[in-house]
Amino acid sequence: MAESARQDYAASSLQQLIRYGLVGISINLLGYLLYLLLTFTGVTPKLAMSMLYFVGAVAGFWGNRRLTFMHQGSLIASGTRYLLAHGLGYLINLTILVTFVDWLGYTHQWVQAIAIFVVAGYLFVAFKVFVFANLNGPAEPET
Repeated sequence: MAESARQDYAASSLQQLIRYGLVGISINLLGYLLYLLLTFTGVTPKLAMSMLYFVGAVAGFWGNRRLTFMHQGSLIASGTRYLLAHGLGYLINLTILVTFVDWLGYTHQWVQAIAIFVVAGYLFVAFKVFVFANLNGPAEPET
């Protein structure tokens, strides 16, 4: 019985990861193209990332809540947890830019492209276990 529950959990997680990827690709591809456009027109990389991070986070909340995790819980509670998760995600992204662009001299276009994937990995885990988790029951099947 426990093995079946683990398999169901793994299959569900894989489906969520695929849906998360589809939502994320659509939002982040558009966001990255806007980032390149903004920086091309003279907006600093950190300001462009900051503006677009907020817009992407708002769009991502609705897409991930409904499509990825099919969350039916409290909008206020999940929204608050979402803001906390994204606050840390923003700090991760900003730290990556400051470290690799300002301190180490790498080009911001490549650094931001990589940062998108780093932050996305962190956010998937945060959304699954903290933001959209069923906090009234076990997050994983019992062993």
